[in-house]
Amino acid sequence: MTTPHIVNREDWLEARKAFLAREKAFTRERDALAAARRDLPVVIVEKDYQFDTPSGRRSLGDLFGSHPQLVVYHFMFGETWEEGCPSCSFWADNYERLDVHLAARDTALVCISNAPLEKLLAYRKRMGWSFDWVSSAGNGFGVDFGVTFPDKQQTAAGGYNYSEKIFGEEMPGISTFLKLADGRIAHSYSTYGRGIDILNTAYNILDLTPMGRHEEALDYPMAWVRRRDRYGA
Repeated sequence: MTTPHIVNREDWLEARKAFLAREKAFTRERDALAAARRDLPVVIVEKDYQFDTPSGRRSLGDLFGSHPQLVVYHFMFGETWEEGCPSCSFWADNYERLDVHLAARDTALVCISNAPLEKLLAYRKRMGWSFDWVSSAGNGFGVDFGVTFPDKQQTAAGGYNYSEKIFGEEMPGISTFLKLADGRIAHSYSTYGRGIDILNTAYNILDLTPMGRHEEALDYPMAWVRRRDRYGA
């Protein structure tokens, strides 16, 4: 961390007000970006995806429940893995218990992973989470939505984050869906990489502080992250 620039209160207030102008401009641009995102075209989901859930086999449409919108967090948990990804676990700690608030705005939230359902539910219990989590094992959902790359090879969806690059067999992401009046399911949006930062309240809080995320000296960003029951272990 660099030595902070120390000033008197009057100079601090002047600098803060000047920065506020930038923050307001950023907020307006973010609102405009969100509006443009809502105006993006959608594509009909043609494949009949079936998922293993605690209440039996369910379709993608079933995951909406009574809501017209569905948000999917693509949680990295491969079919043969014994634990979920520590970084995705970090993210999950931040959106845990948001489902009731999202439901009030006609939206369902669910995590989807390739691991067998019993592993997902056991890990959810270990972590103390309550959000809905279903298994896409064998149905190709992760491949089709750009987060699963068997043998670290490109798929028909290309590479990760709309690129030609492959970073691993499992990667994180967020996808949103809309149920149309005729019952069809439309895929409206997906985001990956830094695009999922918006779900991480901890990072957004750290971004308000003088030290920020202070990950510059680490071998890679998030090298410090542990599963919530492994700090101090």
